[in-house]
Amino acid sequence: MRIIGITGTLGAGKGTIVDYLVKHYGFKHFSVRGYLTSVILERQLPLNRDSMVEVANELRAQHSPSFIVEELYKQAAEAGTDSIIESIRTVGEVESLRKLDGFRLLAVDASPEVRYKRVLKRNSETDNISFETFKENEAREMTNTDTNKQNLGGCIALSDYKLNNNTSFDNLFVQIETALNSLYEQR
Repeated sequence: MRIIGITGTLGAGKGTIVDYLVKHYGFKHFSVRGYLTSVILERQLPLNRDSMVEVANELRAQHSPSFIVEELYKQAAEAGTDSIIESIRTVGEVESLRKLDGFRLLAVDASPEVRYKRVLKRNSETDNISFETFKENEAREMTNTDTNKQNLGGCIALSDYKLNNNTSFDNLFVQIETALNSLYEQR
């Protein structure tokens, strides 16, 4: 069983990678965002990025830095098939998942301007923000010494393979294929 985690900057294309792996390889998708959304709705909090960060940090502080992804990994293990866990955001999550057989971490990035345009286009509850707010949100999540909190830069640095998504879907898809071959060449 292959377990791929995806980390990356805001709007870089994590969802596009997930869609590709699900469609072309039959991976089962497990989403940190989906997990957090259900908790936020259950608590009747506003569904926005601030609530996502607050709830995620709270769950990690109460349980462990890797609590959310461990819950998703349990679901993936029960499914017993190749799986993808989307939105790895803390170094503690990476460290925990590294202990599991078959786990590999992909990172994706693109320029801030490209990513912001994508974020506006997807028009989700958490994405209707100004470019300045977008940059502030990302800066808040890029580095942190607390293993319970978002550290995208640290996760990206720990990734097994980095993808650059500044151009076309076709270019990204070629990179995904190269990454799969590189990460699981022993299969």
